[in-house]
Amino acid sequence: MVLEGIYTPLITPFRADGSFDLDGLSDLIERLIEAGVHGLISGGSTGENYAETVEERLELARFITERTNGRLPVIVGTGAMRTPDSIALAEGAREMGADAILLGTPPYSVPTEQENALNALAIDRAAGLPIILYNYPGRMGVEMGRTFLDRVGRSRNVIGIKESSGDINRVHLLARDYPHIQMSCGMDDQALEFFAWGAHSWICAGSNFLPEEHIALYEACVVRGDFTKGRRIMSAMLPLMRVLEQGGKFIQCVKHGVEVSGLRAGPMRPPLKGLNKDEKRALGQVIDTLKTTVKAITEGN
Repeated sequence: MVLEGIYTPLITPFRADGSFDLDGLSDLIERLIEAGVHGLISGGSTGENYAETVEERLELARFITERTNGRLPVIVGTGAMRTPDSIALAEGAREMGADAILLGTPPYSVPTEQENALNALAIDRAAGLPIILYNYPGRMGVEMGRTFLDRVGRSRNVIGIKESSGDINRVHLLARDYPHIQMSCGMDDQALEFFAWGAHSWICAGSNFLPEEHIALYEACVVRGDFTKGRRIMSAMLPLMRVLEQGGKFIQCVKHGVEVSGLRAGPMRPPLKGLNKDEKRALGQVIDTLKTTVKAITEGN
C-alpha cells in the first residue's frame, strides 16, 4: 500500500441525544470523495473514539467501509487502552474488508518499547492488513523509538507511520534511518517540513472541512515539487494550524469547521464541550481568510 495524498480522519457526527448521525456522516463522506481526498480513516481521536465503545467503533467503521464502497482506501483505527479491544478492532477491520489499520500505543499504561512492540505485533497478527503506525507521545505517554521501530519494522505489514510528536528531529530520523516505513505527516503545522523531507501523505483532520486547501498544499509540494508555491499556501494555512494544534480545542474546532462548511457535525460527547460564540466567530474568520488566500494562490494571483 502506497501512502500518497490527503487522508481524512473522519469526525463522528452526533445527534443531540448522543446517537450517531449516520446521514450526516454519509454526507461528509460524499463531500470528501467529491473534493478528491485520497483516503478515509475511521476511529481516530478526531472521531472521538475515546468516548465510544468497541462495538460503536466497529459499527462506524463498517458504515464508512460500506458507504465508501471501494472508491477510496479506508483505514480503521485500532487504538485502545486494552489490547483485547485493539485486537477486536483489528479483526473487525479485516472482516469488513478495510484496506489498512492505524496502530497507536495504548494510552496511560506507559509501556516499555519492548512491551509496546509485542502489543503491536499481536494486533498485527489479528489484522493481517497493512499497518500505519501512529506515534503521538503527547497523548500516549511514550514514543515509538528505535527499539520499537527496529522490532516492529521487520513486519512486512508495517508500511507507514503517522508522526505526530511535533519533534522535527523525528522527521529526520524516519527519513534517514527508516526509509522503508513511509512517513506521513501527523503534525499539521509541520506539513511543509514533512513534504520537504520526502513524506508523500498527510493525515489531517482539517481536511474534514477544508479538503481542497489541504490537497492544494500536497499537490504543490509533492506532485509538482513547487515549494515556493507550497510555502505561500502553508503561510496562509498557519493561522488555522495554530488554532488546531495550539488552541487546546482541536476536535471542537474541526467539528465546528464541518458545520461552517454546511454539513452536520453535531455536539461533542462528554467530557468535551463545543466552542463558545467568540471561539466560533474567531474560527470562522480564520477559515474565510484562509479560503480566500489559498484560492488566489492556486489561481495564480
